Amino acid sequence: MSPENIRHNGKAQVTSLRSMPPLERFTPVTPHLAISPRVSVVVPAMNEAENLPHLFATLPQWIDEVVLVDGNSVDDTVAVARRLRPNLRIITQTGKGKGNALAAGFAACTGDIIVMIDADGSMDGREIISFVGALVTGADFVKGSRYATGGGSDDLTFGRSVGNKALTALVNLMYGTRYTDLCYGYNAFWAHHLDVLDLDCDGFEVETLMNVRAAKAGLTIHEVPSHERHRIHGQSNLRTFRDGFRVLSTILREWRRPPGLQLPEPTATPAADRGVA
Repeated sequence: MSPENIRHNGKAQVTSLRSMPPLERFTPVTPHLAISPRVSVVVPAMNEAENLPHLFATLPQWIDEVVLVDGNSVDDTVAVARRLRPNLRIITQTGKGKGNALAAGFAACTGDIIVMIDADGSMDGREIISFVGALVTGADFVKGSRYATGGGSDDLTFGRSVGNKALTALVNLMYGTRYTDLCYGYNAFWAHHLDVLDLDCDGFEVETLMNVRAAKAGLTIHEVPSHERHRIHGQSNLRTFRDGFRVLSTILREWRRPPGLQLPEPTATPAADRGVA
């Protein structure tokens, strides 16, 4: 992205940085790149005290807000998180499951862009710039993909990979999408699309629900490559067959569900609230 490329209300404009009003807010990302949207990162975590240092070390300094949703951890997850990032916002989960945790975290965000990332150290926070870059250059919803060129996984078993590809193909057939990776939890979107996503599930099927509802609402969806590493410490709560069945049930239920909120018409937005320089 060039320093001269600015986006306002989803339309590209060419503007010199020297001509920008002095009061507009831009957050430096690199010597040649700055963004104006505020970026919130949501981290659902339960008993991830040993993994948080690895994740937090990869989070870019230019992120405006990190919201950790604690699933009533019995280890030092909260204490470790506060020590690593004193300005962290912590939400205590009142329900159960990843879907419930993400819904609580999203509701607490104050940023223009929301990024969701796992706490187990398998996802690299340095990839967030790819997600944000896709959003400020026209996307409404951005999915990480382990199968896109440049992506990969150290953690996918043969069975999980086959199941994911089959479920991805089913969604593409039913909803007219071109996804390459359905069941991956590294995603980002503009906060004003929370209403159309309308999370109402508890478990690991949450990523599928978001992907399907984004497609049904007519959002502009981009995939970016992402590399998944092994969980560093502890055991995953994911169960291949149980959660695969929940994903399949979600796909079929959403097919029968009447369309909900659609993509809203764009409204005028102050230049300081959207853009990339």
